[in-house]
Amino acid sequence: MKKIAKRIVAAILGYQVRRLCRKNSLKVIGVAGSIGKTSTKLAIASVLSAGLRVRYQEGNYNDLVSVPLVFFGENMPGLFNPFAWLAVFWRNQKQVRKPYPFDVVVVELGSDGPGQIAEFKRYLNLEIAVITAITPEHMQFFESLDDVAKEELRVLSYATLGLINADLCPAEYYSAIDNKLTYGLTAADYNLGNLKLDVQGLSKPEQYSRLAAVAVAKKLGLDENLMAQGLMKIQPAAGRMRQLKGINGSTIIDDSYNASPEAMKLALDFLYSQKAPQKIAILGNMNELGRHSRQAHEEIGGYCDPNQLNLVVTIGHDANRYMAQAAENKGCRVERFDSPYKAGEFVKPLVESGAAILVKGSQNGVFAEESIKSLLPIPSDVNKLVRQSPEWLRIKQKAFDG
Repeated sequence: MKKIAKRIVAAILGYQVRRLCRKNSLKVIGVAGSIGKTSTKLAIASVLSAGLRVRYQEGNYNDLVSVPLVFFGENMPGLFNPFAWLAVFWRNQKQVRKPYPFDVVVVELGSDGPGQIAEFKRYLNLEIAVITAITPEHMQFFESLDDVAKEELRVLSYATLGLINADLCPAEYYSAIDNKLTYGLTAADYNLGNLKLDVQGLSKPEQYSRLAAVAVAKKLGLDENLMAQGLMKIQPAAGRMRQLKGINGSTIIDDSYNASPEAMKLALDFLYSQKAPQKIAILGNMNELGRHSRQAHEEIGGYCDPNQLNLVVTIGHDANRYMAQAAENKGCRVERFDSPYKAGEFVKPLVESGAAILVKGSQNGVFAEESIKSLLPIPSDVNKLVRQSPEWLRIKQKAFDG
């Protein structure tokens, strides 16, 4: 019943998006990829907004039903609330009849299984498709990285141009594609050198998002002075490499929104680059890796450097079993927890002045952001964490009785 309802709603919304696009000269930018989609979307929107009228959505509207809502600035009603959906359709139809007040729409395209990226072709015709990464993701549904690549690259079938992260997308998957340009830190069509970007102090994910944003802006002909203004306004989204003030003058690197092997490594690299007297990594389970889970968690445990880390704290079954053991084998001090609340309480008295604390993990069964609450000196900063709505808090309380 749920699938049928989603199909009906998606069909109506898709029809409205197609009509909207036919009647207006707006350009649509789509962001796909294994990691970094939301940060890249927000960076693109920020830079383009300096000179163009841009519509986007700050959260995670990235599936077949929610993406069309971005075009109309609508929130997602409950799937089985027909009166709310009828109101959405009616408001959308009113917008279709009027001149559209935006030049560009930036959307995020998600997939957690084969064939989902292709479905967006029903109503999207992209000016530029940005592919942020081809790395292991949702591996319980994909047999191999080859399958992940096929899924993410399908976005190019309905895009005029593909803009591909050359550092995080293996060249073997896209080298034969014609309608593409690349971005990356060094060897790419758009790189830090030829774009003259100042990325001092930024993590690699933040650097990549800015590279993509400037590359898109250049293709759309935005003035360089306006691009610079847009870059200055970029702010990290909640749970995505956002730095918060912690207790005892510490810095919390909050990357708790989600986790995959490549994203874990990038986050650890940034922690390693910090000049801090004490470095702590709170690392949660990487979910949805299927039969690859043990190997992936052992790989990250092996990536934990005892010369850089004073303490590794793990949360969740596979992190506790495989990541923790591999980190201990490398010589790290490791503590295991089943609850993020208990992990945070354990770390709290150990935090030294000026420490750097990385917090990263997947969603269900982990919710690593909850470990941060014990480490914040300003109570109101809890509002800067991800998944703090009443509904999410009820889900977490039920999961951990905390």
